[in-house]
Amino acid sequence: LTATLLLFVLMGVPAGYTSANTYKSLKGVEWKTATILTAFLYPSLIALTFFVLNFFIWAQGSSGAIPFTTMIALLLMWFCISVPLVFVGAFFGFKAQLKDPPTRTNEIPRQIPEQAWYMGAAFNVLMGGILPFGAIFIELFFIMTSVWLQRFYYVFGFLALVLLILLITCAEISIVLCYFQLCNEDYHWWWRAFLTSGSSGLYLFAYSIMYFHTQLDIIGFVPTLIYFTYMLVFATLFFLVTGTIGFYACYLFVWTIYGAIKVD
Repeated sequence: LTATLLLFVLMGVPAGYTSANTYKSLKGVEWKTATILTAFLYPSLIALTFFVLNFFIWAQGSSGAIPFTTMIALLLMWFCISVPLVFVGAFFGFKAQLKDPPTRTNEIPRQIPEQAWYMGAAFNVLMGGILPFGAIFIELFFIMTSVWLQRFYYVFGFLALVLLILLITCAEISIVLCYFQLCNEDYHWWWRAFLTSGSSGLYLFAYSIMYFHTQLDIIGFVPTLIYFTYMLVFATLFFLVTGTIGFYACYLFVWTIYGAIKVD
């Protein structure tokens, strides 16, 4: 856990750089807002969630509650190390030279034609999350059993293979649906590319509800709250990771196919 916290804090520079450089490449102008959101949005939500959860654990008098001094130390690590590193990374990210776009774009956006029902954003996003979730479905059962039922988990080699399959699946499903979207003259691909593979986090949380009712015998409000809070945090993290994979896969895909166009 200590190594994970230190890694998260020290990854502020890559996070700020990647966020700023990607935002700049998409012609974003609110660079201050983008940097602040990178530094504060996800960590603040997680910190608030665990603070509220810790309050309920305190009320129960449990020894599993995080001490107040530890919480202060974590906040100091966040504000004094992680946040400045994010701003340093964002500074270099915005200063970095971008490659020239593969093709010129029109100054006036083209009108997007009316789409068929199966090309709608909601349908594509919900369908896109099924395959990534299916890639980890079996392994997820054993991981949750290890965490919540105190079983031993030792097939880490197979877990690495499953994660590789997950990465490939997220990239492929996002690229395929992005290609269909572009073929239908809908060029607003970026958020849909992120949500397409990221929606697998929704299926993961739905699975955690089914797992709770079929595999666990948790009794009491606070233990139930702990379970669903942890699973919600994990599902959110899974959503962000898989969504990021899908977005950058489509980013490279769009750059490649338009770079292959020959313009006289």
